[in-house]
Amino acid sequence: KALSLPDADGKTRTLADFSGKVVIVFFGFAQCPDVCPSTLAEIAAVRTQLGAAGVKVQPVFITVDPERDTAAVLKDYVRTFGDDVIALRGTLEQTQAAAREFKVFFAKVPGKTEGSYTVDHTAGSFVFDAKGKVRLFVRYGSGVEALTADLKTLLAEG
Repeated sequence: KALSLPDADGKTRTLADFSGKVVIVFFGFAQCPDVCPSTLAEIAAVRTQLGAAGVKVQPVFITVDPERDTAAVLKDYVRTFGDDVIALRGTLEQTQAAAREFKVFFAKVPGKTEGSYTVDHTAGSFVFDAKGKVRLFVRYGSGVEALTADLKTLLAEG
């Protein structure tokens, strides 16, 4: 899978930037009420359980709501889940292209009040090995223990 999107500082990032690390890519948005924060919290818990090896796991959060998720919003949001979590924010067109590459669905859904909305999106994470090859699709709610075991296996492969 190819990935090329700007981070919250405007620097274009690709999977090659994280060579040597196990990368977890998750599409979501900062105002997500449940799936996104619980997924990012789960990834943070897994990294803690991995101890020293946790630094070799790189979470990458891609916003599906670039309209509301400004660079500042994203920086604040991902910092909650770790100082080194990378947030990517493209234009709507760039985000749609990345979603197509990953076969991820997302769509704006009107809210209860005029002008408000939420975003439905695929609720799973993609895990890449240290060589940049996609190895796992982790379904939402799979749990900390299962993901920790999977990542230990990938980290042991180098």
